[in-house]
Amino acid sequence: METIEWADFARVELRVGTVVELTELPQARRPAWVMIVDFGAELGMKKSSARITDLYDRESLLGKQVVAVVNFPPKQIGQIMSECLVTGFYQDGGAVVLAVPDQPVPNGARLA
Repeated sequence: METIEWADFARVELRVGTVVELTELPQARRPAWVMIVDFGAELGMKKSSARITDLYDRESLLGKQVVAVVNFPPKQIGQIMSECLVTGFYQDGGAVVLAVPDQPVPNGARLA
C-alpha cells in the first residue's frame, strides 16, 4: 500500500449531502442511479451517478445523507456529467454499501 502525506489527504473535500432527487440511468451497461445531492448553501446541488441498485431502491435513497468527494473535476459518465463522487465500500459480491454518517449532520459538513 502506498502511503500519502497529510497534505494529500487534506486536499480531498469529503462532504455530507442529502439525496433529494433520483432517476434511473437505463442506458448504462450496469444499472445505476443518477442522484441529485444537496450539499447546503455553500456548495448547492451536485449530480452523481452511482451503481448502487443492488442494495438501494428509491425509497431507501431519497432523503438519505451520503458522503461524497466534491472537489474532483466534473466527469462524463455515460449520458450524464458527474459533479461529485458518492463514496462506498464493495462487498464480496461486488455490491456497494454507501459510506454514510450514523447521525444527522448539516448538509455540506466536511469530514473531520
